[in-house]
Amino acid sequence: MSVINTNVSSLIAQNAMASNTLAQSKAMQQLSTGLRINGAKDDAAGLAIASKMTSQIKGLDQAVRNSNDAISMLQTADGALVAVGDMMQRMRELAVQSASDTNVAGDRGALNDEFTQLKTEINRITKNTQWNGMSVLDGTGGAASDGKFSFQVGANKGQTIETTINQMSFGESTIKVDTATTGDGKAEAATTTITGSGFKEGDVITINANNQQFQFTISKDQAAAYKAAVDGGADSDGQKALAADVVTALGATFAGLTVSGADNTIVLTGNDDVANGFSATAKVTTGGLASLDALNIKLPGDASNAISGLDTAITNVNSQRSSLGAVINRLTYAADNLANVSQNTSASRSRVQDTDYAKASTELARTQIIAQASTAMLAQANQSQQSVLALLK
Repeated sequence: MSVINTNVSSLIAQNAMASNTLAQSKAMQQLSTGLRINGAKDDAAGLAIASKMTSQIKGLDQAVRNSNDAISMLQTADGALVAVGDMMQRMRELAVQSASDTNVAGDRGALNDEFTQLKTEINRITKNTQWNGMSVLDGTGGAASDGKFSFQVGANKGQTIETTINQMSFGESTIKVDTATTGDGKAEAATTTITGSGFKEGDVITINANNQQFQFTISKDQAAAYKAAVDGGADSDGQKALAADVVTALGATFAGLTVSGADNTIVLTGNDDVANGFSATAKVTTGGLASLDALNIKLPGDASNAISGLDTAITNVNSQRSSLGAVINRLTYAADNLANVSQNTSASRSRVQDTDYAKASTELARTQIIAQASTAMLAQANQSQQSVLALLK
């Protein structure tokens, strides 16, 4: 049919050009951005999948940084304990030297001066060693300030590694300790009352009485039993059990004293042969190095006790360092695994959302050729109507 008002061939060419222009624009956008999906219309499901993978990748990458930060923090604590261990080895060497009768009082005094300075420095290091402004060796680190740390080593909730850095510094706890003194020339009773609910494994009760010193270290089982009694609302039972353990050990230690106890009270009573009365003082020292607090090497007996106390402290430091090393190794493997998972997740996301340049460039070349051809065809379609004029001649 020969018509002029409606050029069907031209319309077909126009529609083809419009469709080809959209395809060409899409190819150019993909090549320009490097993304196959530039909007939800490109691939709605693919967009959702890629977005979810992006969350995982960013979370994994941050978890790698978290792991490395945790490793650095634990290595800081371990480095401080290296210095502490070296000083304790020197203190033990001094104690062994002082225990020998080849030394006179002046020699032991000089040895004790160095011993005391080293002990003070150990406590300073364990109290002041910090990471990111947070003390890591005094038992106050972590979100709950109890020495327990939780490291987020995954992209999702609950993917954590937890560890505990025990209190390695030593000092008197907040547990109330009363002191009683007699000195009126009569054999009288002195009562030392130990109260509170904060006893932990490794806490050391130090009692000085009748010119003798006694240290009682709370064991794991004693601390657990005490805590269970207190948590159950049976304070007196828990305190009585602990007091009984102390009384039993004290009774075999101090000459001239009768030791008894009731509930949370430790009673020291002077015997008849204690002519001048006596004083009894007590304190509770907390921390993994609590056994160091009362140590000195002024006398051979003190030096021998110091050797034993240092052995306990060195064992505690070695145990803590072993725990730190194990967690550091675990975090190292965790970081390696996280990096691997992030890499493979990134590869998967790339296949979903990234532009395949070989395919997109081919598509661009195709649409450019079609654009040229469709333009030529549109021109031909527009010229085709000229033949109708021949019918009017």
